[in-house]
Amino acid sequence: MRKVLSNSPTPKRKLRRRLPRKLLPLGALLALCMFWALGWVRADLEPGASGLWLVSSLAAQTAVLGALAVVASGAALLRRAEWPASAMVLRATLVGIGLFAVPALVAIGGSGRVGDTTRVALFSLTPLFAVIFEPYLGINAAEGDESRGAFLAAMAAIAGTFLVFPVELPHSYATAFVMLLVVATAALIAAANCAAVRMARQSPSIFTFTAAASGSAALVLGILGLAVRQQAAGSAALGAWSALDVSALALLFWLMPRMSAVQITTRFLIAPLMANVMSLALLRPHVDVQSWIGLLLIAAGSARLLIAPAESGQSGLFRVGDG
Repeated sequence: MRKVLSNSPTPKRKLRRRLPRKLLPLGALLALCMFWALGWVRADLEPGASGLWLVSSLAAQTAVLGALAVVASGAALLRRAEWPASAMVLRATLVGIGLFAVPALVAIGGSGRVGDTTRVALFSLTPLFAVIFEPYLGINAAEGDESRGAFLAAMAAIAGTFLVFPVELPHSYATAFVMLLVVATAALIAAANCAAVRMARQSPSIFTFTAAASGSAALVLGILGLAVRQQAAGSAALGAWSALDVSALALLFWLMPRMSAVQITTRFLIAPLMANVMSLALLRPHVDVQSWIGLLLIAAGSARLLIAPAESGQSGLFRVGDG
């Protein structure tokens, strides 16, 4: 009897076994942010380099989303995955448009009036909107204390982002309108993330959900790209770096059944943080105290949003659907 008891797994042993599995989503999220950060500092890594093809920005994003849709569809066919009902396919289509198509159009359309640093600062509001929306659109509602803690953490991270990326005040009504449009897009992304997390857990296969969401966004951007001139749409390079974009999107969909929407939207905080750290390591510029405080606030706020329990009564790092 003593031997049986001694061989039975203790709570500490169970925790040690489950810990690597719980840390896997965190590693995937950091890899996703790293891929996006590498894209932002690409000019510093390879100055003067270009891709194999120079296409419009809409065409480049269409190609990336289309490639992911093809890969996901192929994986679904190989695994003989069950395709969701038409109503869920329609919702997945709306999620894909909200997550990718609308933000891409706003970013391209407002690039002439809102600078990159201002856009990054405004998109840092996305986790805050996710904290507000998730009790209504997500899987589970957080307790009051937990929700307040996440709200304060998001506010701290946003304050840090505004210290690192100062927002340029609008000098015209048109610029102010575009800035409000960017804020509305951040809210849309947060709502779409909350809905995507719910749908990814309810979908019979993550591959079919990925194919429907990314394919619909690629279709919308492709149609609009045909109607927009090259000069108006900007330009982007397609090449080996595009594989990082596809990998980042694949990780994003993989995370949806395994993390809360609040945790997933921290990518809008962590990716700029990583890009800044890499730029500091490569260029070694002078950094003032305000920027250092901002970087620390971003790191602390993001860590709080990631590590906190995501649903009431749950302990641990993450809200895991199916590991």
